[in-house]
Parts: sequence; C-alpha cells; structure tokens
Amino acid sequence: MNTEEFVQAFFMEKENLLKTYTEDTTETQVGQLIHSLNLTEAQNKVMKQIIDKVLTDAFYTILIELDGNGSIGGIQEMYSIKTEDGSQISGEIEGYAYEYFQEND
Repeated sequence: MNTEEFVQAFFMEKENLLKTYTEDTTETQVGQLIHSLNLTEAQNKVMKQIIDKVLTDAFYTILIELDGNGSIGGIQEMYSIKTEDGSQISGEIEGYAYEYFQEND
C-alpha cells in the first residue's frame, strides 16, 4: 500500500460509513437514531449532507494530523506510518487528503 492508497482507503471508509448511517435498512445506532426522527425526504437530504461534512472533517483532520500538519491533543509532530512490509506511508498524506476529501467535496 502506498500513501495514496492509504488516503483512498480512509476516503472509502468515510463513504461506507455515510452509506451505512443513511440507508433505510441500517442497523447501526447512528442510523437508527436518524431513522427515529421520521424526517421528510428533504430533511433526510440535509441530514446526509451534515453527516458527510462531519465525516469529511473528521477523516481529513486525522490524516493531516498524522502527517504533522495539525496537532493531536495539542501535540504537533509528524508520525511514521509503515505497512507490514515496512513501506513508509507518511510524508505525502496532506496532498492526497486534500485531493480526496476537499476537492471531491
């Protein structure tokens, strides 16, 4: 796995969570809470947009923090992320994170 694939995997996870939370047949606690609101179609659309933005912000923030471009709990440093085979992941995360999470927004 290279750096782009690492970021892309985070993006796919965000998309999967969004789908899981907002589909009619969801069994997640988040999805069940949303469903319990009995929202109209228009309100469901807004709710989906809100969740999408929250997930985007959360995943993007984590990725840029791992790359040393933000602080985690007040500590700012670059983290070394390696795959099982020892390949380096960090160092280019911010650029790919921007591409996947901000430009695709």
